[in-house]
This record gives sequence, structure tokens and C-alpha cells, in this order.
Amino acid sequence: MAKRMKYPTPDFPGLFDDREEMTYVPQPVRSDIIARHATRLEGGFPSYPRIAPSDSPFGPVVASPVPNRIRFMSLGSGSSGNCCYIGDSQCGFLVDAGVDAPSVTDTLRRHGISMQHIKGICITHDHSDHMRCVYTLLRKNRHMALYCTPRALSGIMRRHSVSRRLKDYHVAIYKEIPFTIGNFTITAFETMHDGTDNAGFYIQHDDRALTVATDLGCISPRVDHYMRMTDYLVIESNYDLGMLRAGSYPEYLKARIQTDNGHMDNNVTARYLAEIYTPRLKNVFLCHLSQENNTPEKAVAESRAALESIGLKVGAGNDTPDDLAADIQLVALPRIGESRFYSFRPPRRDGIDR
Repeated sequence: MAKRMKYPTPDFPGLFDDREEMTYVPQPVRSDIIARHATRLEGGFPSYPRIAPSDSPFGPVVASPVPNRIRFMSLGSGSSGNCCYIGDSQCGFLVDAGVDAPSVTDTLRRHGISMQHIKGICITHDHSDHMRCVYTLLRKNRHMALYCTPRALSGIMRRHSVSRRLKDYHVAIYKEIPFTIGNFTITAFETMHDGTDNAGFYIQHDDRALTVATDLGCISPRVDHYMRMTDYLVIESNYDLGMLRAGSYPEYLKARIQTDNGHMDNNVTARYLAEIYTPRLKNVFLCHLSQENNTPEKAVAESRAALESIGLKVGAGNDTPDDLAADIQLVALPRIGESRFYSFRPPRRDGIDR
């Protein structure tokens, strides 16, 4: 069953470093001394420039990153609730709000990120596992904004029991028209699913990009366009076809899942990843795995086999020596609870890959 069409898009090579380059003035000093004197942002990351106190025996020291790292963490991925954090040293935002507010707050705090660091929530569509906690999060953090299309907001208000005050937080966005949150430029794009005005997000930061598409029935032309231009990809790998067919779901639901407006099976995702790979693509996160019709092991094995079939060395995203030597990192995001906290390295100035 074909679930996509090929649309040629030029490759955009991109490279990145395995360390943050620091420039020290007037002379190099120990990094642990700098860290002790660093001031802190409320979000928990070092503020820049870092200036040592004037009475320091090492004299004034200024260090600036080139450029900031992108931080990513999933707080839940699946029918029980979807939410992920994306940010840098200045600010961050959430994509979807299907995880309860106390869990989001506590998880981020444990990683040194206060809710004041979070500037908004981007909603992909109006299914409850993506938005059921959005009003609670916004009401408890009134500085935050809700970013979604007007049609998506209408679907949320129409289909769910949500306070009308949710509209007070709404910032209207439109597909294919970029908007900004801090240092991030975000473009919503059309995705094929059976919610109201479904969207994925193409998220740019300096010369890198992260693309998030949580619920997909197929690879549409716009999805294909943005996924071919990304360094870090969050893509659905929802079900194993054999498990779905033999499972307990009623036939109408099995049929709905397999449509172009339903979900993506492991094999389709795996073949697509192998087709679009270029050296720019460094991290793939398989998301929205079905509890009943998939396992993380099956999803990873299918995509790993497809990527290895084109000669790639595939890492597990654990920063081991073997992983750092791999061409690409492949991770299945947990259905419930948090993933690792990933810190994507900036590219080298000399253009040489890590």
C-alpha cells in the first residue's frame, strides 16, 4: 500500500560540532572556574556573556557560545498524552499539551527549566491527547501564549469542554507563514490526519532546523518538503501492520488507522527515512507509538534496518563512542513520561562534520 508520492527537493547539507566553541578574553582559563562565576538565567541555563567578578584572581572573563544549542525533550508521546519541549538558553516553548500541568512543571524544573522560561504552546490539532491540558497550563502560567490556527482553536472549543477564556491566550498563526518565539522561527504546515486543521511545525534556529509531525496518515507534498530540509526529525511510527490486523481493535477502527488521514505504520516510516536521508539529517525520533499495536523495539528495528540497508551506521542517541561515530541517531520516544534531555550541538565554523 503506497502512502506517499515522491516530490523532488534539493538537498541542503548541514554539519554540526560536538562541542560548543567558546572564545575567552583575555586568555584561556579553566572551564570549571568560568562555570562557578557564571550568572544564571531563570530557565536554569548560563546567561551570556559570562563575566567573572572583578575581585576574581583570574580577572574578568567573558565567554559567548557560537551559537546556542537547541534543547529537546519529549514529556509524553502517544494516545495517553503528547507534549515536547524545544528551547535554547534564552527561552523555550512546548509543542502540544496532552500531559498534565504538574508533570510538565516538575519535569522541566528537574532539568533546570522554570515555567517562566516557556513562552508558549504550539498545538498541532484538536484531538484530546494533544490539547486536553492546554488551558490549565496557560491559566497557571499567564505569561504564555497559545499558538495555533484559528480553525484549530475553533475545533478545540467546539469538540471539548474548555473554558472560553482560552481565547484570551490565543495568537493566530497560519500555515506556511513563519512566526517567531525567541530565537526560533516556526512555520506550520499541512499534515494529513483526521483532526481539525492538522499541522506540523518546521522550527529553525540559526542555520539548523527541527521538524515535528506527530500524527500522520501519509507523507503529503508539504510534509515531504519540510522533512527533507531538517537536521532533527520527530516523525510518527504508530503501528506494526501485523499487530494491528491481529489485534483487538474493531474493524472500523483498524480501517480508519490505515487511511491517508489516519496513522503511519512502521514500514512506511522506515522506507521514507531511507529515501530522504542526507548527511544533514542527524537525529530521528519515532513518536506516537501505539500501546496496543506496536512496540518500541519493532519500530526502531524496522527503521534501523531500512537505514542500514543504504549503508548507514545507526546510533541509539546515547552519546556513547559508537553513537558519536554513527551517521544518524535513531530513538523511539517513550509513550508515557520523559525522554532524555537532548542538547543538539552547533555546527563548526570550518564546515567539517563531527
